Amino acid sequence: MPVNLPTNLLRSFVAIVDTGSMLHASERVFVSQSALSLQIKRLEELLQQSLFHREGRRLALTAHGDLMLDYARKVLALHDEAVAAVTAGHFAGPARIGMVQDFAEVLLTGLLAQFVDLHPDAELYSRIAGTAELLDLLERRQLDIVLGFAAPSDSHAVTTAPMAWFGKEELALLDTVPLAVLETPCRFREAAIRALEDSGRQYRITVETPNLTTLRAAVDAGLGITCRTGLFLRDTPIDPSLLPPLPQVSCILHTAPGLDGPTSQLAALARDVVAGLSG
Repeated sequence: MPVNLPTNLLRSFVAIVDTGSMLHASERVFVSQSALSLQIKRLEELLQQSLFHREGRRLALTAHGDLMLDYARKVLALHDEAVAAVTAGHFAGPARIGMVQDFAEVLLTGLLAQFVDLHPDAELYSRIAGTAELLDLLERRQLDIVLGFAAPSDSHAVTTAPMAWFGKEELALLDTVPLAVLETPCRFREAAIRALEDSGRQYRITVETPNLTTLRAAVDAGLGITCRTGLFLRDTPIDPSLLPPLPQVSCILHTAPGLDGPTSQLAALARDVVAGLSG
């Protein structure tokens, strides 16, 4: 009887090679490291050959593993091509989208709900984090689409908006300005602090949180002022004459290469929604 090699084992094998570690491979194929180890053990049992050997702390391919890698890529490419052809554009998923908190609170429900309406069989994975972390995940092929913030000159900018101060105006009149900020790294936090320092204004951080909802609650309670953009914080900004000027920020969209039809459509929907925010 011929040996049947399950495609999930081949996909895990290729993921380990491409990412360079069991940890990163497990994040890509959405299984635990222990399950991934068992998958590779099973694949080696089916082939009756060792595919990896250790070089210190690093996994390296054996000669048989190197040979198998080329065939595994061909099998997976043909498999994915067959699925795409037979399903005639139906979603095979998952579509993996990452966004900063500002986008999540305003766009997550509407954008992804619209996508699910178009592709009811869609599998979706969403990650909410800072722009730097999301771009790192995209680089490691763990996300397909990233919505974040960057400098106005960024080549991936979809739209640009001015930063503004938000909070109770009486706080801006104090000798020492109380600041409510997100944890580092945060482009808005850095811009607020730099603007105050460059203008010689004294400040102190009164609230520091990883959560945008908590930040808004602190600002509403009068615990501090903050720096955001009016695209996402719809309150009336503080009179700009009371505090130093702030720079602009761009809303960026990054995508992984070679997106399939539905995931590419999700990226197009995201671009349209973000572009429309400045209208």
